[in-house]
Amino acid sequence: MLKIGDFSKLSQVSIQALRHYDELGLLRPAEVDRFTGYRYYSASQLPRLNRILALKDLGFSLDQVARLLDEGVSPEQLRGMLRLRQAEQAARVREEQERLDRVAARLSQIEQEAAMSKYDVVIKKVEPLRIASVRGTIPTYSQQGGLWNELYAYLGRQRAQFAGPCLTLYYEEGYTEHNVDAEVCQPISGAVPPSERVQVYDLPAAAVASAVHHGPYATLTQVYDALFPWIEANGYRSVGAPREIYLQTKGDGNQNDPDCVTEVQVPVEKA
Repeated sequence: MLKIGDFSKLSQVSIQALRHYDELGLLRPAEVDRFTGYRYYSASQLPRLNRILALKDLGFSLDQVARLLDEGVSPEQLRGMLRLRQAEQAARVREEQERLDRVAARLSQIEQEAAMSKYDVVIKKVEPLRIASVRGTIPTYSQQGGLWNELYAYLGRQRAQFAGPCLTLYYEEGYTEHNVDAEVCQPISGAVPPSERVQVYDLPAAAVASAVHHGPYATLTQVYDALFPWIEANGYRSVGAPREIYLQTKGDGNQNDPDCVTEVQVPVEKA
């Protein structure tokens, strides 16, 4: 019989880990002195310990290891568990590679501009959003007032319940100075009937590249100038209408308010 310290040295597993395996019922001592409480192990327990370590190395949790050791898992079940582990690990590798690519892109940006970007771009998933909207062609990006007045007049008559900050979708391919195809949207809760001009539908869930702009609407081009190069440099492509979400704005519609906060989201997918 080997004392726990000797068994620890022989197996190169810490005493703390051996005690933990004992508590979980994974590897009980061969004998426990009833007077001193000392744990004793046998060299014949090394194969079971090695199997525990091998399964842990494959990424199985200790609960899963216990099931594999004690519940007589069939070869087909084991194959299924290993395939799942394989898929999970492959996903982790992809995530880490994408993180490395983002680090490389940020380094390249800093080297080219000799400064940190004003904007931090993140990829996030947005949930479906029920909106009421009016779409139309406006002379310039800043001249949305007519569409907003039309939308809110209708929603006021319907006594609609608002469910978040308003936003605008832009359907132009790239930047254009005039005749902008825009859709002004108000998230709502509850039922609101559509009309000839007002649409009511669910904006679909999406993965988006997102950046936040703090400043007047007239300077929003700056965030687009940061977003689209980031999307390309990080291996994504735009797959939908950009969204401007007006998180903080004055009720008087002052577009030159320096305290405006706008989130710009561009739906993306991996290129």
